Amino acid sequence: MKSLKINSFKLSSLVIVLLVLAVAITSCRKDSGTEEKAATEEHHDEESNTVELTEAQFKNAGVELSTLSNRQISGTIQVNGVLDVPPQQLVSISAPMGGFLKDTDLLEGSRVKKGQAIARIENLEFIQVQQDYLEAKSQFELSKADYERQQQLADQNVNSAKTLQQSKTTYVTWQAKYNGLAEKLKVLGISTNGLDDGNLKSSINLYSPIDGYVTEVNVNRGKFVNPTDVLFEIVDTEHLHAELIVFEKDVRKLKIGQKVRFTLANETKERMATVYLIGREISTERTIQIHCHIDQEDKDLLPGMYLKAMVETGGAEVPALPNEAIIDFEGKKYIFIASEEVHEGNKDESSEKADKQDAEEHEEGTHFTMIEVQIRNSELGYTEVIVPEAFKADSQVVIKGAYALLSKMKNSEEEGGHAH
Repeated sequence: MKSLKINSFKLSSLVIVLLVLAVAITSCRKDSGTEEKAATEEHHDEESNTVELTEAQFKNAGVELSTLSNRQISGTIQVNGVLDVPPQQLVSISAPMGGFLKDTDLLEGSRVKKGQAIARIENLEFIQVQQDYLEAKSQFELSKADYERQQQLADQNVNSAKTLQQSKTTYVTWQAKYNGLAEKLKVLGISTNGLDDGNLKSSINLYSPIDGYVTEVNVNRGKFVNPTDVLFEIVDTEHLHAELIVFEKDVRKLKIGQKVRFTLANETKERMATVYLIGREISTERTIQIHCHIDQEDKDLLPGMYLKAMVETGGAEVPALPNEAIIDFEGKKYIFIASEEVHEGNKDESSEKADKQDAEEHEEGTHFTMIEVQIRNSELGYTEVIVPEAFKADSQVVIKGAYALLSKMKNSEEEGGHAH
């Protein structure tokens, strides 16, 4: 009986030991699986920005390689602005003495020629001015004749010096009135020819002083206008210029004669201008204005149009790549470089056999790594790039077929692994 109890105890102890060993082995397997899984995920993350092409795929994708080299690229300043006209090309039309608008055919957008009659103003005061002119003319001629006669008598010591002086004063007074009224009629646009015959006018014409287009019509027939009222505005659009706003930090980069490329809002057509004047006063917004002459006149342009412009501030030798080499992915810029896969650590015999078998099953290809870059100015199909510090000067960069590599890389990730 005692022997049976001892055997039963031994059996129970053995079972407990076996259970402990089983738990320990299971735990080790789980830990090992976790480590292997973590290592696999880490390796996948490292290769998520790489892609491999076989020789056939390399040719079909049209991939071309080249090194990063320096290229002359012009620096630019991005600015906004508006189309405007010089003060000499914008004219406001008013009536010199006011009056009633008798007639006009102008509408906004109407084309007018220099010297063209654009409106007719009627005012009874015009008649009074003409009458005053005729009276002053008569008195001037009469006083002139009397002064000349008194001067002849004074030369003969017939009259007194006082009489001669009075005659001269009257003559000078009427001469001033006569000349003043003549100028007044000239401003009104009334010719003095024919007034002696009594051809007085109660209305005058207003004429356009420039060629251009009507941009404002502020009156209508029958309306009384004052001399200070602006009846029409006419602009000559053949001499438009671009007024650009430049921030204070970029002022030192500006020079007269620099070229400007600009586009209008909602347009892709690019036009050229030249910096003509640079402002000398900084506004409260810490900006200045620059005045640019448009290189080629365009009748489709109108004052007040908004524009975006690039001021070319000069060229420099900078690292650059063809635009086709730079890809845009998830809001960032990248390039592909040819690289060799490097497997760190010592390989055991089984790993070497697996690699050998894999090499036999797969054709060896070229590996490419996608790296992020920063871009700056672009010109004539090339863009300035800033590469990471670890970038090697002799690295082979993909200059054609970069988007094909990106597509293959993303497809491989969706399939759950690195493509070969």
